Amino acid sequence: MRIRVAILDLAVMALAAAPLAAQSSGWTVDDMMKVRPVGTAQVSPDGKRAVFTVNAPVVTADKSEYLTHIWMAAADGSGSFQFTFGEKSCTNPQWSPNGEWLAFTGSRSGKNNVWLIRATGGEAEQLTDVKSGVSGYQWAPDGKSIAFTMPDPPSEEEEKANKGRDDARVVDENFKFNHLYIIPIAKDAQGKREARRLTQGSFQVGGSFTGGWDWSPDGKSIAFTHTPTPRVNDWTLADISIVDVVSGQVRPFQNTGAAEGSPNYSRDGQWIAFTRSDAPPTWGFTSQVYVVAASGGAPRRLAVTHDEQPGIVGWSADGEWIYISETHGTITRLTALPVDGSAPRALNAGANQVVGASLNSTATAFGLSAQAWDSPPEAYVTPADRWAPVKVSRVNADIPQHPLGRTEVIRWKASDGREIEGLLTYPAGYEAGKRYPMVLVIHGGPSGVFTQTFIAGRTVYPTAVFAAQGWAVLRANIRGSSGYGREFRYANYKDWGGADYRDLMAGVDHAVSLGVADSKRLGVMGWSYGGYMTSWIITQTRRFQAASIGAPVTNLMSFNGTADIPSFVPDYFGAEFWDNPEIYRRHSAMFNIKGATTPSLIQHGERDLRVPIGQGYELYTALRRQGTTAKMVVYPRQPHGLSEPRHLMHAARDNVAWFTRYLGSGF
Repeated sequence: MRIRVAILDLAVMALAAAPLAAQSSGWTVDDMMKVRPVGTAQVSPDGKRAVFTVNAPVVTADKSEYLTHIWMAAADGSGSFQFTFGEKSCTNPQWSPNGEWLAFTGSRSGKNNVWLIRATGGEAEQLTDVKSGVSGYQWAPDGKSIAFTMPDPPSEEEEKANKGRDDARVVDENFKFNHLYIIPIAKDAQGKREARRLTQGSFQVGGSFTGGWDWSPDGKSIAFTHTPTPRVNDWTLADISIVDVVSGQVRPFQNTGAAEGSPNYSRDGQWIAFTRSDAPPTWGFTSQVYVVAASGGAPRRLAVTHDEQPGIVGWSADGEWIYISETHGTITRLTALPVDGSAPRALNAGANQVVGASLNSTATAFGLSAQAWDSPPEAYVTPADRWAPVKVSRVNADIPQHPLGRTEVIRWKASDGREIEGLLTYPAGYEAGKRYPMVLVIHGGPSGVFTQTFIAGRTVYPTAVFAAQGWAVLRANIRGSSGYGREFRYANYKDWGGADYRDLMAGVDHAVSLGVADSKRLGVMGWSYGGYMTSWIITQTRRFQAASIGAPVTNLMSFNGTADIPSFVPDYFGAEFWDNPEIYRRHSAMFNIKGATTPSLIQHGERDLRVPIGQGYELYTALRRQGTTAKMVVYPRQPHGLSEPRHLMHAARDNVAWFTRYLGSGF
């Protein structure tokens, strides 16, 4: 429903009315929340318009949530405007093949459904009506129907049992599988649209890491990724099959010992590109792009990419290239991968922006979301045949214009001579020759990577706010990180807390040697694997005056039996804990915690399935029982990442206050 006042504006008003943290001369947590993430632009088939999403927090007396709406812009950058309104989010916009309609997903009806709206505006109409929520959708090539996926809905018996609290469940039984459905755009004689289930059976359409599905250009088939169960842990078993749209008959297509995913038809329908992992699949994750005839046959591997973690964006119009997205150090590159197997070519070589890209249905233009350390995210459009991005949004033009701490890529030698790269942010108002407090931030993963995203964006570790306190910030891409090739990414196998720990300490030493960091005023923090490493650091050294430890893996044994990814640690360490308990003990903070004295703030979501909250409690209890200063904050309802703005703000403010207490101001 359209209303007169944009909810995004109400969100900013709500934040302005919220209690403010103590103001500094620069960025604050409240300012950080005013930066609006911008989704990747989707370009119309004729290349003249683009739509993108804008996200803003709504923080009021009775709300703490994020609201997303669709904006539309002319592809030449001549103007943009908010296209959808309301108190419920509108996400994942997709153009119809003729460009006359937009579909999107939203929970206006209570469940996540697909909605239709004319591209010229007006009232949106609900297309699907499902009980369990639409998880993904795609227009048919002829625009006459939409395929979508959703989990199996509860049966009448299950609904009745749930209402009566007769809802005991058996672990790993009675899965609700995600399956494909098709619904027509036109209504029948009774004015209804009936969805038809396309896939049947005990398998999950899509996958946690290798998911995806794609229509054939003639609309007769859909190639889809599937796993045996909905469990995240089963991504290693992903295969690709093809379903006939009329009969629903499914035929296996790619089912080797590797994990296959992301099928993508060529524009003539003769070929399918897909990704295939190493065999057997490993959690450090390596994959390559393959091409195979849509009718079947032996796949052909294309050139090895820089990081061996390519994400398929789409085929070129002439079928000679497959566009991929991949991290190169601290930058995301859009690359053209030749189908003939020759070397890939970076389209945005030399640009310092981090981009997310989509290709329009005619393969004539890319829609982008791009940002840099000193530039907030905005939407862009560029022709597919040349890199000439045009900014089509200005949604972050009115954010606070406080000074930003200059950020640069630095490199140092690890103890074994390996080169390590990181991002060093200087205090706002930095004076050469003066030493400042410094905080070391460690990414998750461990195969995560720090890229040159806007430093004032929303995060529990707000770089711009830290710089405004007069602190330097070091974010290190230590061995195990993505962006630096396969060998680098696997260099921490069987060695968490070993050489990766020494990489971090060498980075701190380098920042001290540059004359920037004060060795007497150091802090350390990280979430997930970053939390693992931070908890490990406080057992190995006392050089840090304070630590913030987010959703940490602290006990590899108990983590392995309670997390939703039980094969993760055995892959990295080469053994189950009952086969090699010593390696689990040797690399767990909890078995090395005696004597740890670093004041530690522990932050954890109460409903974290990836790193269950017991990991945080184990660390907190051990520190307190030894008399070490420790504070643990539990965030109700929160999963592995904090999903509510008020909780995010609380965590960020706590981090600023914690390190201010122990490091003081840099000014």
